[in-house]
Amino acid sequence: MSESNTTTPPQAGEAGGPSMSTPETLSGIFFEPGRTFEALRARPRFLVAGIILLALALVVTVLLMQKVDFAEFITKQITTGPRSEQMTPEAKATAIGFWTGPIGKVVIYVIPPVFIVIAIAAGAAIYLLAAMLMGGKMSYKQALSVWVYSSFPPGILQTVLAVVVLFMKSAEDIDLNKSGGGLVVTSLGAMLNPASPALRGALGWFDLFTFYGMYLAALGLRKVGKLSSGAAWTIVIVLWLIGVIYSAGRGALLG
Repeated sequence: MSESNTTTPPQAGEAGGPSMSTPETLSGIFFEPGRTFEALRARPRFLVAGIILLALALVVTVLLMQKVDFAEFITKQITTGPRSEQMTPEAKATAIGFWTGPIGKVVIYVIPPVFIVIAIAAGAAIYLLAAMLMGGKMSYKQALSVWVYSSFPPGILQTVLAVVVLFMKSAEDIDLNKSGGGLVVTSLGAMLNPASPALRGALGWFDLFTFYGMYLAALGLRKVGKLSSGAAWTIVIVLWLIGVIYSAGRGALLG
């Protein structure tokens, strides 16, 4: 998965496509997303952008753990959570000791990057299969480039805003039960905070950054996968609806 700057020959029928280096794609996806995805079709790349996303997730996690009293948070979660009544005092003490100890903290730091890696790999596979079903044509590496680069601008902007808000907020106003500590409020679920967990989960997908990523994903599938605009948007909207339904169902079942 090397991303050297050596130019590789474009695929058949793409001789006139733009040629962009890794730094150019990282900046171009913000300002010239269509041209950037055309370049990514001829020469798909994803490694550097993916590593940046992983690093940003780790940075936000570390800053959150430094800001809040994690030991107090985890103790409250275990002693007053929905499963606390099913745990013995010894089991609670063991759980608190694990999560506040060095191994538990490492696990907390590792979870976000691992989740991102799994999401990238699985998401690219879904894009590849969906594009093939819609009559498109692209490789798994091209699908990876679409997934990573459609996630890159929203991820960068969210992280910048989260870090700014993190330094402005007091520790008491940060809720680790919410995604990203509830630092950046851009979804209807966070704004309205309805009592119903199912509704809150569904409304969480009505998010400005989610919609921005959807736009980039549809554009990427169209440019890289050679799909029609309708087919590309169908894929993106169907996946979004699956996310809405899953989150609503999860909220209804688990609360």
